[in-house]
Amino acid sequence: MNRATWLKLIAVGLATAGLFFLGVACAPAPTIEEVPPPPAEEEVAPAEEPGIVAEEGAELTVWESEGASGEWLQDVAKLFTEKYGIPVTFEPVGHTDAPGKLKTDGPAGLGADVFAAPHDHVGSMVAGGLIYPNDVSDPADFVDAAVAGVSFQGIMYGYPIGIETYALFYNKDLVDELPETWDELIEFAAEFNDIPNNRFGFMMEPANFYYVYAFIGGHGGYVFGDGNTNPDDIGLNNAGAIEGAKFLQRLKGILPLHTADITYDIKAGLFNDGNLAFNLDGPWAVAGHRDAGVNFGVVPLPILPNGERPTSFSGIRSLFVNSFTEYPMASKLFAQFVTSKELLAKRFTDTGQLPPRFDLV
Repeated sequence: MNRATWLKLIAVGLATAGLFFLGVACAPAPTIEEVPPPPAEEEVAPAEEPGIVAEEGAELTVWESEGASGEWLQDVAKLFTEKYGIPVTFEPVGHTDAPGKLKTDGPAGLGADVFAAPHDHVGSMVAGGLIYPNDVSDPADFVDAAVAGVSFQGIMYGYPIGIETYALFYNKDLVDELPETWDELIEFAAEFNDIPNNRFGFMMEPANFYYVYAFIGGHGGYVFGDGNTNPDDIGLNNAGAIEGAKFLQRLKGILPLHTADITYDIKAGLFNDGNLAFNLDGPWAVAGHRDAGVNFGVVPLPILPNGERPTSFSGIRSLFVNSFTEYPMASKLFAQFVTSKELLAKRFTDTGQLPPRFDLV
């Protein structure tokens, strides 16, 4: 199976997803049969970035989290320097920490020229005058949910680089037949569970609304009305949300631990040790499972009793250009360069995060 199999997991849903504040709720997508090992590296040759002329003598600093995402950014920064002769310095700053750090470092002239951040910080960064609009990318190149997530009041600010959401991981050595419905998964887990020997059929984080919402939304509940944009219309106590809550009570029967005991680390450890058959998780878990040598695959969340699939939240990871940079054109050139088809394909290979471009799904 090639790389496109994983890319297609969320692509269809993301194209039609609605907003959750500045968050995004996405619909389910086509099946993944397995997660392949990283393909062999290919030579990348990003397309030209027409119409952007960098300032003379520009030098850039970029912020991104350590780990695979930071390594990818350092790799593509070298390609950028080779092509344009513009030096790029990488500084490890967590993408969730960057917006807060920029509030003080930006006005002081100490902030990165380009930095990574989650899409749900866009509104506050725009209000604080911290970021430039993205007036060089073509929004039509990116899936609608990615564009919506990095936009504010109809203006696109970010340069989307990745999509994060969740699906159903399974251990191939423990599962002979994949469930098509939650009824089938519940039946499997009930038979598989062996509490004295610390073996479980299915786990999720029942105290984490990020995951719980999938079942509420799949039954017709919602956070806000009008495509999750109307805060005056709360849909967490409608008939669909109530049915979703009742279904979650059914899942309690196959989660024979206290809610507080089912943490992310606990279930990841069980999965890596071969003691958990099915795990609700996202692409951020791929590297850890590979490193642990787990023979695993990933499929969409099964069909609910009402015939619908759960609807998961997703997050958009994006680059932004600091409005206090001395080199706004060089910064935009860099952000445009690294969000090309070729380099975002490399990012998927390196990080496991879904690329937000239409031409990669």
